[in-house]
Amino acid sequence: MIWVLIFGLIALAGLITLISYAVWLWHKASDLFSELEMLGKRLEELGDLLAQLQPTEFSSSAS
Repeated sequence: MIWVLIFGLIALAGLITLISYAVWLWHKASDLFSELEMLGKRLEELGDLLAQLQPTEFSSSAS
């Protein structure tokens, strides 16, 4: 009958490990989405800066 207690404790430890891993994974995914959002903002800023550039024409005179 002690084996029931042992397997129950193993199952409980596995459940705790699974929940801990899920919380860790949730935090990592949250960090990833935050970084992707920041990347989107930086790309918008880059687009605004590139829109402000005025191309200049170079005249090449061959002599």
